[in-house]
Amino acid sequence: MQRRQASGPVPPAAALGRPNNHLRRLKGVRPTAIATTAFRAAAIALLGANLCASAVAQTTAAGNSPAAHQPASSAEHAPPAPPEATPTQVVERLHAALLSVMQHADELGYQGRYRRLEPVLRRTLDLQFMASKAAGRYWKEFGEKDRQRWLDVFSRLTLANYAGRFNGYSGQHFETLSTEPAPHETVLVRTRLTGGPEDVQLNYRLHKTERGWQVIDIYMHGTVSELALRRAEYSTAIGRKGLDKVVADVEAKIRELEKGTSG
Repeated sequence: MQRRQASGPVPPAAALGRPNNHLRRLKGVRPTAIATTAFRAAAIALLGANLCASAVAQTTAAGNSPAAHQPASSAEHAPPAPPEATPTQVVERLHAALLSVMQHADELGYQGRYRRLEPVLRRTLDLQFMASKAAGRYWKEFGEKDRQRWLDVFSRLTLANYAGRFNGYSGQHFETLSTEPAPHETVLVRTRLTGGPEDVQLNYRLHKTERGWQVIDIYMHGTVSELALRRAEYSTAIGRKGLDKVVADVEAKIRELEKGTSG
């Protein structure tokens, strides 16, 4: 008849007992050494059992906590997404930022105007699209590193031009004239800057991106494409002088705008 093992943790000393007689007959092995080894094995097993019991207790306690029974958030309980800005709203927000900078131009200075306009312009303008078109066919020939170099310097020049141009206020304000569809799934927002020496018509062409509607071109006096001018200037220069020289020239323009010496 087999001996039934007692349930629950077994006291290490009692569990080991005395070494069996056949262990004494093993050549070169002392019974005390075998008993010591067995004692260590039992202690390790007992420690493992205690750790497992502790882990189970912690898991049970966590499951009984109030946080564990809270329902997972679902889309129906999430706040509604803010409505996407229309092309007209995108342009009017840009105009509001420009007017604010113009009205505080002196106290802001060039650097202050740059910092104030940078987040608005980066959100409003699709600078990567504009940089790629300004580089012309060379954009496809650029490697990833050169594309990033050109995008960076082109973006900083665009921001510098805005900070340099909108450097004063004499009662000007913007008017939105109309918004209409344009070719290639774009939209044209027609506006006018009034109150200066002469009215200036500014038309913005926008396309839809993952970030919403963004400006890809601005038509000065209603017809002169800013993007076409940039392409004629920089694509030709890149082909003639190479990207390194053009990047250096653009960096020099940015420094001139920072100093207020560029016209």
